[in-house]
Amino acid sequence: MKTEKILLAVTVLAAVALSRFRFVDFSGNVAGAGERALGVPVTNFAAGEQAGVATHGELLVEAGAAVAVGAQVESDADGRAVTLSTGVAFGVARDAAAAAGDIIRVLA
Repeated sequence: MKTEKILLAVTVLAAVALSRFRFVDFSGNVAGAGERALGVPVTNFAAGEQAGVATHGELLVEAGAAVAVGAQVESDADGRAVTLSTGVAFGVARDAAAAAGDIIRVLA
């Protein structure tokens, strides 16, 4: 079982339902493809709730595709971690993901 080490968490008003392990943006929405992510919700939140969001540390994130250890990652269209392409990097993969749906640690 993978664990995370949250060094900093902030709150944001959830504009939509937010899922644990998926990136959230600064306005409380699920982060879009290549968008700058605020962090990862610490649990599931309903729209309108004050969502706790982990922003720094070794964070658990759902992968959206295969990711190599040490690769910089960004958000895909569903808020999942994918290898950095043309967007804004969130952090560095601490684990490899073999496929979409794998949970990996990301250093942010």
